Amino acid sequence: MPNGKITLEFPFTSGGQMVTEIILRRPKVKDQIAAEKTSTVPSEVEITMMANLSGLAPKDIQELDLLDYRKLQKEFEGFFAPKEPTSDKP
Repeated sequence: MPNGKITLEFPFTSGGQMVTEIILRRPKVKDQIAAEKTSTVPSEVEITMMANLSGLAPKDIQELDLLDYRKLQKEFEGFFAPKEPTSDKP
């Protein structure tokens, strides 16, 4: 999965712009290191990583409707799932 994308059920405004979807780029080790420097609380580290990967501010992620946040979490967690093997058989 190159990027993760969710369409928001409950769009919001950030910086005067309506946000209707969130696109996450694939995380790198440096993203995790940077996020871990901001907090020792796992949920805050996750929010910081999601913000960094999406270009949004952490406060924007914190203000998401919980349904949208759960969708974003699922997409985020997909980056850490093992890649399914491809079959050479037709």
